[in-house]
Amino acid sequence: MSRITVIGGTGYAGSAIVAEAAARGHQVTALSRSLPEQPTPDVIYVQGDATDEATLSQVIESAEVVVGAYSARGPLAPSFRGFYRSAGRLADAAGVPLYIVGGYSSLRPAPGADRFVTDLSDIPAELHDEIRDGSGLIIEDLPATPETLNWVFVSPALRFGAHMPAQRLGRYRLGDEVSVQPDGGGSISAADYALGFVDLIESGDRHREQVNLGH
Repeated sequence: MSRITVIGGTGYAGSAIVAEAAARGHQVTALSRSLPEQPTPDVIYVQGDATDEATLSQVIESAEVVVGAYSARGPLAPSFRGFYRSAGRLADAAGVPLYIVGGYSSLRPAPGADRFVTDLSDIPAELHDEIRDGSGLIIEDLPATPETLNWVFVSPALRFGAHMPAQRLGRYRLGDEVSVQPDGGGSISAADYALGFVDLIESGDRHREQVNLGH
């Protein structure tokens, strides 16, 4: 079993990943700004600011796998890409892989096609900056990191989030940077996304690449 640190471990995706990893017997540490009302048993919760270098360094140095479930939304938005630059640098120094909760818009509808983020005309304007920041990680920031850093960017289906919960099916489809659900974007529940996410961690066979999970 692995020591897994989940940064943003009380959010929608992060809490599901924490629960799935802990259920499989992994030693899980969750870093977040606030503690959960209903903590997952056997999980170590650390309350702190993920943008604080000392706090971030502490939870990464003790890990064998780092999961980034840090949100680009709301008050966290201005620090989003800077946080991941720090997390990548610290994970690289510690020699541990970085698995990132990504977004749908950075995927492609077909091999060689433009990413969905190139046309946001059907998306509310107030979400554009958040989507572009999230896509910027995989388009610009992560490919520029040292080759010694192993990162895996895990994009969910379009309909994924607390405001659009899907049914737990106990299964998922796995794709690469081409969406497994290009027509309409599809959906996936938090539980099934976490199922696939922890499967990816346990297999350890992805290296510096984008994948996607959908029903």
